[in-house]
Amino acid sequence: MSLPIILDGAEALESAIEDSHQKPVFVFKHSLTCPISAAAWKEYGDFIADHPAAAIYTAVEIQRTRELSALVAEKTQVEHESPQVILLRDGKAVWHRSHGSITEDSLTRVLDPAGS
Repeated sequence: MSLPIILDGAEALESAIEDSHQKPVFVFKHSLTCPISAAAWKEYGDFIADHPAAAIYTAVEIQRTRELSALVAEKTQVEHESPQVILLRDGKAVWHRSHGSITEDSLTRVLDPAGS
């Protein structure tokens, strides 16, 4: 798995939001202790491996950065869940999924709906 960028603070989140004006940005909120999150993390990793240059891939490790996790919810206006993936385009959350809805297929479809 090609690893996503681990966001570690407000500045990194702001940078990712800004980057979404140039390229899609995925933000994955990951629990380090949850088996459901581990399964979703694998799906995210498989997706990244198949589409390495199509977007910017980030992650928030919620146990290590709880305040940042809350800030993601505030900035995106997407209520916190874990695991959760949020797609940013042009500085805004345009799509999100959580738990078992995070699949390589769902991520591929949202990245390029016309090509799926």
